[in-house]
Amino acid sequence: QVQLLESGGGLVQAAGSLKLSCAASGDTFSSYTMGWFRQAPGRERAFVAAISWSGHNTNYADSVKGRCTISRDDKETVYVQMKNLNPDNTAIYYCAAREYGNNFFVATTDYDNWGQGTQITVPS
Repeated sequence: QVQLLESGGGLVQAAGSLKLSCAASGDTFSSYTMGWFRQAPGRERAFVAAISWSGHNTNYADSVKGRCTISRDDKETVYVQMKNLNPDNTAIYYCAAREYGNNFFVATTDYDNWGQGTQITVPS
């Protein structure tokens, strides 16, 4: 199992950018596929992006393609950079992990390790 801790959320104006980080600990980070999800008030948790355990393959939700970049480093951290944010992007953003897996894991049930989440608020 791996423990996950997100950071980097906050208040950002419309059209602004934000980069979230997720620090992993407790297991071999390099063997985990990593994902980002978000949950807006009153809505289900939804897939945002995923990166394979090798780091070579990524996948994005259609709603964020072109505005979002997921990456990982060799220091047990995965990032998601989001640009041109709008009020609809207001949500709690969660980091998730699944040992091995692949970047096509887009369902919440595909992941078995979750962080506590970090809030992004984009005022209208």
